[in-house]
Amino acid sequence: MKNPLLPILLACFAIGSCFSQTFKITGKVINTENEVLPFANILLLNAVDSTFVKGTSAFENGFFELTEIQPDLYLLQASYIGKGSKPLALDIRKDIALGALVVPTVSENLDEVVVTARRPTVQRLSDRLVFNVENTVVSQGNSWDILKSTPGVIVNQNDLQIRGQNATVYLNDRKVQLSGQEVQDLLEGLTGTAIKSIEVIANPPARYDAEGGPILNIVTSKSIVPGYKGSVNGSLTQAVFPKFSLGTSHYYKTDKLNLFANYSINPKKELRKTTKGINFIDDTNSIFSVWDTNNEEIKRTTAHNGTFILDYDFNDKNSLNFTSNISFNPNQDWQSTLNTAIRNNQNQIDSTFVTDNIVGADNTNLAFDLSYVKKLNKEGSQLSFNSHFTNYDGQFLQRIDSRYFDNNQNFIRDFGFTTDSDQNIQIYTGQVDYATPIGSASFESGLKYSSINSENTIDYFNLSGNSDVVDASLSDNFMYDEKVYAGYVSFVKNWEKWSMKLGLRGELTEAEGTSQTLNRTNNQDFFEAFPSLYVLYTASEKNSFAFDYGRKVDRPRYNDLNPFRNFINENDFEEGNQGLIPSFSNNFNLNYTYNSEFFIDVYYRNNGRIIGDYVFQDNTNLTLRELKQNAIESVSYGLDLTFSKGILNPWYIYAYTSLFYEDNTFLAEESGNQEFTVDVDGIYVYLANYLTLSKDGSFSGELALTYFSNFIFGSYISDEQLNLTLGLRKSLWDNKAVISIAAEDILERYVPTYTSQYLNQNNFYRRRPETQFIRVGFTYNFGNFRLQDNKRGIDKKERDRLNEE
Repeated sequence: MKNPLLPILLACFAIGSCFSQTFKITGKVINTENEVLPFANILLLNAVDSTFVKGTSAFENGFFELTEIQPDLYLLQASYIGKGSKPLALDIRKDIALGALVVPTVSENLDEVVVTARRPTVQRLSDRLVFNVENTVVSQGNSWDILKSTPGVIVNQNDLQIRGQNATVYLNDRKVQLSGQEVQDLLEGLTGTAIKSIEVIANPPARYDAEGGPILNIVTSKSIVPGYKGSVNGSLTQAVFPKFSLGTSHYYKTDKLNLFANYSINPKKELRKTTKGINFIDDTNSIFSVWDTNNEEIKRTTAHNGTFILDYDFNDKNSLNFTSNISFNPNQDWQSTLNTAIRNNQNQIDSTFVTDNIVGADNTNLAFDLSYVKKLNKEGSQLSFNSHFTNYDGQFLQRIDSRYFDNNQNFIRDFGFTTDSDQNIQIYTGQVDYATPIGSASFESGLKYSSINSENTIDYFNLSGNSDVVDASLSDNFMYDEKVYAGYVSFVKNWEKWSMKLGLRGELTEAEGTSQTLNRTNNQDFFEAFPSLYVLYTASEKNSFAFDYGRKVDRPRYNDLNPFRNFINENDFEEGNQGLIPSFSNNFNLNYTYNSEFFIDVYYRNNGRIIGDYVFQDNTNLTLRELKQNAIESVSYGLDLTFSKGILNPWYIYAYTSLFYEDNTFLAEESGNQEFTVDVDGIYVYLANYLTLSKDGSFSGELALTYFSNFIFGSYISDEQLNLTLGLRKSLWDNKAVISIAAEDILERYVPTYTSQYLNQNNFYRRRPETQFIRVGFTYNFGNFRLQDNKRGIDKKERDRLNEE
């Protein structure tokens, strides 16, 4: 099929070949005693976000010259043997000849700098919020802890959310892993001391795929000198059952080569208790049967994660990167015992049944990523190429046996069956990007191709007894193939007080899903455009305003499309939906920032036909079915207030409050296919206190409180939840080692109840994992441990839709 974006992109590439006028800066570097400082470093930084633009060294006589500088606002700073001049703000519109940059002769007290000067700061850029944590008390935890403490991030149990949407975690602009649990395992082993900042991108720009919601991008510091460093780390967690994790990282750098290798293992034995209730309703809208189930599940897993990264710089203009990730979790074992009591409308026991649910699973994921970057002759211009391959294989074997008894506990009957399922997914992508400055503006464009092939099988066998719900004909083979052709253009322009970013992305999708048992094929062929706009107005040094808009798409996860049933018992099961379609959303946000400490956000999001989990009780056949389904419509809006400030020398406070409304209109399949709207008015509060408890900054602590009133989960509404956490951290032996202790869910109130009560539907569940625990961690660094490495993950939105628990 002819790509309709090609003419647009060719025109955009032609525009990028334009030339622009540049200027130069000259000056001299001295110390406070008026002595020349030969070979001092000169750094030119972007005034908006303090990112590096270019640099040079002073000559032997202390003079320096920076050339080919684009018109813009900058900060200029000189440094010499660890000491720096005060940053000088420059508005470059012509050649500038400076006087002298003065570097202090006497160094400041380092301990005082750590305690009083290096505090977390929050910056508002045109398309993202930047939480700067490098060398601060916030960075003293692991990467997962820092993400949970980032402004604008809501923690819903183990999900990281931004304005009600699950966030995707990136590491240096590359996606780190697949499922939420794998991300958490990986980041808990990544020390926060290597993190420069966290970027909160609520509305990702055009260079990111149109699919998916907000992004949390972890930016690590770059390596600056050759050498080797390594570390070993471990943690011991005491919840209901004890758990441990071990990991090791190694990094080596020469002038041209960077190598990084990491391995971690996380064996776990976890208890999860679930209470579920169903009130079955007759035609007179009266309850005639009440089912209460208590489920105790013990899950044993051993997750392995490995990463290998190679960076090679051929010269100043050509570089290569190879990244590989492996994640496998073999011999998983889940054992559940469900006790169900069935009562009549007089609350008298009619019967009971006991179900044993035993699951064995194996998951393996291999990912390989190759990138090449070519810097062009024009300053700031570059061409980059990327190719990617993922192979995911998941196997799932389940045995269910139920035994039924009357009200006197006399045996009535039994029923059992076995399922064997397998999912294999292969993802191929290729991408090319071009970037260039145009005067005081910049231009980006790119093309991307992705191909996804998913093969899924499920077999039912060893059936014993009788059931109207489970039979061998449920066995199926489901094939899904998807191809996406995409292109984007992006333009950024900065004025004296204004910054604007425009983007347009187009995606052509060709998808086909086939079920052999149902003898049904679904095709999806469509082209959609995804515009984006970001505007930032800096009214004064302390006041700024920002507006952003973006259109996004949410495609179904591969496993959600499988028309398979996953049983908890024969009357309670999950079911995929081959007829799911992508949903399109429009996102608007208006922000006011005062002094980079106080933020007000007003947002509105039309979620479109969002994909959700809807649970329906069949009052005739006495079953409960969780179905993947498109909503008819969905809307979210709210007001976010953020306060971030150092109160006293050792105390930094961060407070975030979100007042929000969300609704969800869906088709009630077991209620005469009526349309029904579930809605909530909610509040989320997060208050964190970071304390430096020693003068040298080596001992620190954190006390945080989280409150969530309620939220929507498909057809369910949750009730409130409260979480109180406490953490302490101590660095030893000049930062060669770190020991920490943390306590979560101290009040034991972090587990909500989910209720679905409307029309002829009345059911609830309360699932309690091991949210309350104490964890002790230890890290030891060896080699030249002050180096910073080239850690990164893999950025592929296609991987987000792989199978998750």
